[in-house]
Amino acid sequence: MKQLKLGLIGNSISQSRAPFLHKMLGDIYGFDVSYDLKDPGQSDKEAFKTMLQSLRNDGFTGCNVTFPFKSIAVEFVDEPDEAVREVGATNTLYLANGAVKATNTDYTGFIHGYKAQRGDKPAGEVLMLGAGGVGRAVAFGLFHCGATKLNIFDLNIEGAEALAAAVRAKGYNAEVISKEQLAETAKAANGLVNCTPVGHYATPGIPLDPELFGGQEWAFDAVYVPLETEFLTAAHEAGLDIVSGFDLFFHQGIDAFDTFAGIKADGHEALGRFIEEFDIQSTFIKLG
Repeated sequence: MKQLKLGLIGNSISQSRAPFLHKMLGDIYGFDVSYDLKDPGQSDKEAFKTMLQSLRNDGFTGCNVTFPFKSIAVEFVDEPDEAVREVGATNTLYLANGAVKATNTDYTGFIHGYKAQRGDKPAGEVLMLGAGGVGRAVAFGLFHCGATKLNIFDLNIEGAEALAAAVRAKGYNAEVISKEQLAETAKAANGLVNCTPVGHYATPGIPLDPELFGGQEWAFDAVYVPLETEFLTAAHEAGLDIVSGFDLFFHQGIDAFDTFAGIKADGHEALGRFIEEFDIQSTFIKLG
């Protein structure tokens, strides 16, 4: 049985379900999988560099990367694929053959998750909160889901401007909006997207006034712990279609396992087992 030594580098990851997902996929496809959570306790580039080198020294097959290192990680990649080059961030590193190879399964996972829940319904005009690592992946993924315009809001204006410029450089329509434009933009949007960490168990809350939900068609929250965030609850109560952080988590995980194991996994069995194991229930999120 082939061994896969995997891990996750990020902050506030103690409740991640990634270890169970990858071990379960290993059971299904005949791999002996270990999966360790690696929180450097800091968020700077040096902390990531040290942790990554530790994994390489310890013979890890690969690792996932999460907040706040997805953009930082690109600086340590030898062989980025097209998804990484387009997005400018990575969440999946393959380490086994000496060189650090990278892909971005947030990008592919978002596309798969969106289409699993909404089919061919176009994303339309979107308001996206957050321009960090996952925001970059979702931003580009949206235009493969029928987005016509992306309005970006982030407290880090420089980061938002950089993302908007990168999106426009690929021929897509994007602009940065100010705090004063939030309400009007939200009401005019077809889709509302949260790619900030607000709503995570470590940073609870909601990044958009609940009174602004209503009249849109759909909403997505990249946060999946907890499953039912305040953002998605407000969207559901307003009658919007839901694409959850679980959708992104699950589909990006399948794509990442493919990279680590060198196979093409069918996630159908894994989805059923995952939902059963964690007794995942939701009043408003369609999980399969």
